[in-house]
Amino acid sequence: MQFRIVIVGDELLSGKRRDKHMPFVIEALSKRGLKLAEVRIVGDEPELLTQTFKETLASGAAVFSFGGIGATPDDITRQCFATALGVALEPHKEFVTILENKFGQQAYPNRIHLTEFPEGSTLIPNPVNQMAGFSLREHHFVPGFPNMAHPMIEWVLDHYYQAFFQAEADAEYLIKVENTPESELIPLLENVLETNPEIRIASLPSTQNRGEVELGVKGKKESVLIAAKQLKNALKNSNIKFTEYAD
Repeated sequence: MQFRIVIVGDELLSGKRRDKHMPFVIEALSKRGLKLAEVRIVGDEPELLTQTFKETLASGAAVFSFGGIGATPDDITRQCFATALGVALEPHKEFVTILENKFGQQAYPNRIHLTEFPEGSTLIPNPVNQMAGFSLREHHFVPGFPNMAHPMIEWVLDHYYQAFFQAEADAEYLIKVENTPESELIPLLENVLETNPEIRIASLPSTQNRGEVELGVKGKKESVLIAAKQLKNALKNSNIKFTEYAD
């Protein structure tokens, strides 16, 4: 299962606000032995947001969407997701009851629009003010406010994705190569990847010290240990100087 996030709002793209969701999701996934595969930040443009959801629906990933589920005209996330699915919006009966119990007649005529979700949605409870989010087709929609959104995402993870939790997060082994251009390392790295297809390798050349490259091997601990040993031996055989260090 891949985990992706969509963050909605012109205010992020204009710089008026800074995103706080991606660091949280990375940490929340990491605590459960999972990792984030993709992040998209999309403005309040209906066509673009609808197309984004069509693409995420086709991916089969679990997607957390932040923002745009309020009742004001600039909140278009619910509508765009419904369009992407080809379904209508309808009042969610359970949410209507929550809203009426909380606000009485003041739930009408405006607040009640908060309950309009795509057909077939289930609620995500909001521990702060009871204004629920919703889930449908492995997509989970929460408000843009971090104090509400973050516990709601943890609730989703713990209720829907426990089967994917891992006892250990991926391990990472790091090496700093000295006095060697990155281009000379390519055949060596390709060989390590070919022999160990279950791991991932990152190569980050320094922008300040020419010839210095950080190499990272990441994956399951047992696989990382095997690939790291192969990498070290290959560097030694090529007389390439390197330093091992912890992440």
